[in-house]
This record gives sequence, structure tokens and C-alpha cells, in this order.
Amino acid sequence: MPLTMARTGESASITRLGGKEEIRRHLKSMGFTPGTPVTIVSVNNGNVIVHIRESRVAVSREMANKIMI
Repeated sequence: MPLTMARTGESASITRLGGKEEIRRHLKSMGFTPGTPVTIVSVNNGNVIVHIRESRVAVSREMANKIMI
């Protein structure tokens, strides 16, 4: 399921990244790689703030829909 479907406080592991190569490369540079655990900090109008690799990262709804957990 896409990251946007997760609830606040839920933890999951990234299974795959979708989208064009450029988008996947950008997400990987931000730390979103398959197998990495993420915790949903908050969801606001589809935009998601996650805790990943000892930091908090905000991603838009469009980007979050390309991150599968």
C-alpha cells in the first residue's frame, strides 16, 4: 500500500519505490530505500511527515503515493 494510506504513529518498512527513475533517485537520496523502516509522524491533507533514519522528512502527497510499504 502507498505511504499515504498509513495512519499516524504506524511503523512499516519500505517495500519498493514507484515512479520515473528521476523520482526514485530523489527519494533514495532522501533515505527512502527498500527495507528501511519508517514511522508516520503526521498526515495533513495527504502530505506526510515521517521519521526515517534518525530524522524527520516531509513528503508531498504525490511523492508519498510512490513509496510503497
